[in-house]
Amino acid sequence: MDLRIKDQRFIVCGASSGFGRAIAERLLAEGASIIAIARREEKLEELKEGNPNKVEIIAGNLLQDETHNDIEAAIGNDAIHGVVINAGGPPALTPLETAMYDWDKAYKKVMRWKIDLSLRLVSYFTNNNYGRMLYIESQSVKQPIPKLVLSNSFRAGMVGFAKSLSQEVAKEGVTVNVLAPGSHDTPAIERVIKKEEEDSDINFDEIKQAMEESIPVGRFGKGEEIASLAAWLLSPRAAYVTGQTISHDGGSIKGLFG
Repeated sequence: MDLRIKDQRFIVCGASSGFGRAIAERLLAEGASIIAIARREEKLEELKEGNPNKVEIIAGNLLQDETHNDIEAAIGNDAIHGVVINAGGPPALTPLETAMYDWDKAYKKVMRWKIDLSLRLVSYFTNNNYGRMLYIESQSVKQPIPKLVLSNSFRAGMVGFAKSLSQEVAKEGVTVNVLAPGSHDTPAIERVIKKEEEDSDINFDEIKQAMEESIPVGRFGKGEEIASLAAWLLSPRAAYVTGQTISHDGGSIKGLFG
């Protein structure tokens, strides 16, 4: 299927690894160009080396206003067609293991910067009567994950923000959606497995195997699989899909509306 995004331009946050990297590579494969943001400049340079005329990089911390300023400067006067709001999550903790310091820090890491950047970027889309805003969160927004209370809480808050924003900008040709990935074979899953290993007598490999066996499809997801769905949601093909939180979880969510 031709997604009709050739020569379109996207911002991809967290593009150095995991979901962000997979989505960046999928967009490039479709002929789009990207502004890739992450802290690890060497990883961004690797992405650019393979696509020198299609990738502009910004090495910076998305929690900082300076990085947001750099993103706006990179956009300049050229059209921007979509943004992928994505970054790593907070530490794995249970409620009673947290202190208010943990909540304050997690709010900044999981929620505050995303809202700030979204409010900065939305006018670029509404002014052109076109845009795609996609948030990469977690299946925890539909079914809380044990020992991830900070992620469970603030990612759910982001769904509330995205849904509200989608209603406000829909008539301007702007869609706002959330992807809720389950367990995927990316570096992020390791922090969950390591936390379980710390709290039990079971080793890393055994925990990983048990997790995969608990998923109805019998394995972790792959980055390229969720990237294909993301690319579609970022394309003109998905013009009638907005305000949705879509799971990509191998069937793990047990609710009727998983």
